[in-house]
Amino acid sequence: MSTSNSPSQSANLLIEVFTEELPPKSLRRLGNAFSEGMYSSLKSAGLASDASVVTGFATPRRLAVLITNVVDQAPDYPVREKLLPTSIAFDADGKATPPLLKKLGSLGYADIDLSTLEKAGEGKNEALYLNVVAKGAALEQTAQAALEQTLSKLPIAKMMHYQVLQKNGQLADVQFARPAHRIIALHGSKTLKLSSLGIDADNQTEGHRFLAPGVIAITAADQYEADLQAKAKVIPSFDKRRAQIEAALLKAAGDDLVLMPDSLLDEVTALVEWPAIYECHFDQEFLEVPQECLILTMQTNQKYFALTDKQGKLRNRFLIVSNIETDKPHAIVSGNERVVRPRLSDARFFFMQDQKRPLASRVADLGKVVYHNQLGNQLDRTKRVQGIAAGIAKSLGGDQKLAERAAELAKTDLLTDMVGEFPELQGIMGNYYAKHDGENAEVAAACSEHYMPRFAGDALPQTQTGTILAIADKLETLVGIWGVGLAPTGDKDPYALRRHALGICRLLLEKNLSLNLPELIELARAQFPQKDVQEKAQVADIYAFIIDRLRAYLRDQAVAGKPFTSAEIDAVLSQSPAQINDLIARLTALREFNALPQAPQLAAANKRISNILKKTTTAGPAACSSKLLQIPAESALYQALEAATPALDAAYEKRQFVELLKALVALSAPIDQFFADVMVMDPNPELRDNRLALLQQLHQKMNLVADLGKLA
Repeated sequence: MSTSNSPSQSANLLIEVFTEELPPKSLRRLGNAFSEGMYSSLKSAGLASDASVVTGFATPRRLAVLITNVVDQAPDYPVREKLLPTSIAFDADGKATPPLLKKLGSLGYADIDLSTLEKAGEGKNEALYLNVVAKGAALEQTAQAALEQTLSKLPIAKMMHYQVLQKNGQLADVQFARPAHRIIALHGSKTLKLSSLGIDADNQTEGHRFLAPGVIAITAADQYEADLQAKAKVIPSFDKRRAQIEAALLKAAGDDLVLMPDSLLDEVTALVEWPAIYECHFDQEFLEVPQECLILTMQTNQKYFALTDKQGKLRNRFLIVSNIETDKPHAIVSGNERVVRPRLSDARFFFMQDQKRPLASRVADLGKVVYHNQLGNQLDRTKRVQGIAAGIAKSLGGDQKLAERAAELAKTDLLTDMVGEFPELQGIMGNYYAKHDGENAEVAAACSEHYMPRFAGDALPQTQTGTILAIADKLETLVGIWGVGLAPTGDKDPYALRRHALGICRLLLEKNLSLNLPELIELARAQFPQKDVQEKAQVADIYAFIIDRLRAYLRDQAVAGKPFTSAEIDAVLSQSPAQINDLIARLTALREFNALPQAPQLAAANKRISNILKKTTTAGPAACSSKLLQIPAESALYQALEAATPALDAAYEKRQFVELLKALVALSAPIDQFFADVMVMDPNPELRDNRLALLQQLHQKMNLVADLGKLA
C-alpha cells in the first residue's frame, strides 16, 4: 500500500496566544516552554527541521513563537511493524482473528487489504508484518495537536477556570494561566484553522493597552515582530525588551551605579510591553536608615531600581520602568514618589523602634521561638552554638569571650520589627543594631558574617569571630538536623544541609584553618543533651557527608586553568584527612609529582603494596627488624627508607608537599628490586611478618600526601 504526496509548501509559521496579564515572575519560563513545545512537536512530525530557526516571544499579554522553514505536508515515510505471530493472526480457516483486526485498527489501518500484509520467519517464528508507505503529517492537524499539548504542559503554578462564549451560543469551560482572548496561526500569509482555549485562530492581535489600543492584523508571519513594534507599541521579544531596559537604566543612571539584580530585571521586563525609564526622588532624611532596608523595600515592594554613588552609598534618587511612554511624565513620577514614601517611612519607623531596645535584652525572648520540636527553642540553639564557638576559638587561639558573645547575640535580630517585615535582612540588621548598642566591632560583624557563605561563590567572613561563628552555626544545624533523622535523601534537603556542609568546607579550606574536622563534629555533637540525637548523629556519617560535598567542591577548582582530575581528588580524599585546609596544596603537589617519569612506577608499586596489605588479616610487628632481613634487595629497601625518612618527615612537618613527593623518587629503584627478588609471603611466618612490616612502613611514608596508588 502506498500513497503519493503533492509538493509541499514551505513557509514561516507564527503562533500567538493573546491573554490577560500573565504572571510576571514566570513569564520568561512560560515563553521558553511555549516556543520549545511547539517546535519539538512540529519537528518530531517532520514539519520542521534542525535548519528551522525558532524565535520565542513573551510579553505581559502574549506568548508567541515564529518557526522558519515549516512545510505544510511532511514527506511520506515507510512503516514496517510486527503485528502478531501468524498462528494468532489467522484462524484455522485462514480468516483474520479479532486480535489482528484490533491491532490494525489501533494503527489506523482497519481497512487495509490483508493480502498486502507481509509474512516473515519460518515455522513457529512466522509473523505478520505491516509494510506500508505512510502519509506524512499535515501541518494544520499537527499544529492543532501541538498547540493543545504545549498549552497543557506549560509550567503554570495555578490555573484560572473561566467560561468562553462559543459561536453557537454555548458556554465552554476553559482553564489557563489567565483568560485568553485571541489566537494567531499563520503559515506564511495563510491562516490555519486552529482552535484552542475556546477560541478560533485568525490573524489578529491587540496592541499596547494604553499606547496603541485596538486590533492589529498581521498579514504575514514574517511581519509579526516588525508590525508589533511599529503599529502596536509592543516589543514582543523578552530578551530584546530586557536588554533595552538594562541599557536605558544604565544611561539614566549617569555617573551613578544602578542596582539591577537579574530577578528584578526579569520581573520588570515581564510587566511592560513598551518600556520607558523615569527618574524619581525620595526625601534625603530617609538616608538615615540603613541603605539595605531602603534598597530592599524599593526592589521588593515597588520594583524600583536604586542608585548608589561609585563608593556604593545609596542616593536619594531611583529609577522606575513604566509601561507608558510620555513627554510629560510628571504624573507618573509624582505618583511613584508618593507611593514609595510610606514604604520608606515604615522602614524608618521600624529602625527607630528597634534601636530603643538593645539586642542583649532580646536574648531571653529567643526562648519563646520554637526552633525544632525535637531540638528545643532558639535559646537552646544559641547555647549550643555558644559551646561550639568557644571550642573552636580555643583551638584557634582566638578570643573565646568574643565568640561566645557573638553567638549569644547572633539570632536576636530575628525578633526585631525590621527583620520581621523583611526576613532577608537577618544578620544585616543585627550588625547595625550591635554597633548601635556599643558591642565589640567583631561581635557586630559576626552577627552578619555567621550566615556566610549564603550561597555558592558567596564571600566569606572577614573577621576571626565571624569565621568561628559561621562554622559553629553550620555545624550545629548539620549535627542537630541529622540527629533528628532528617539527613538529606535524594533531591530533598529542606534544611539546606548540603549548603551548610559546603560552607564548612570552604571556611576551613579557604581560611586555611588547621582544625580537626571529626573533632569539630564531635564538639557539636556533645552540645546536644538528647541521647537519640547523639545516637543518630554519628561522627563518621556526618564526616563522610561533608567530604562528599568537599569532593564536589574540589572538582570545580583549578590551578593554572586546569581542573583537578577525579583520580587526583580520590588520591587525596581516600586518606580521610582530618584537616582539609591544605588539600589544594596537596593536589597541586600531586599534579607536579605525576609529571615525573618515575611517577607511574611509584604509583603502580604503591597500589601493589596496598593490595598485599589488604589481604593481611593477622596483626604483625609494629616495625621492621633489620636483624631479620636476609635478601640484599629487602636490606637495600630498608636502608633507602631509613635514609629518606628524616627528609620525608621534615617536609611533611613544613607542609612542603612537592619536596616530599620528589624525595620518594629515591625509593623507586629499591622498590622495584624488592619486588623482583623478594617473596613477601614467605612460608616462614617471622620473615613474612617482617616484610609486611617493612611494606607497611613504606606505605605510610608514600601516602603522607595522598594515596599514590589511586593514580595507577
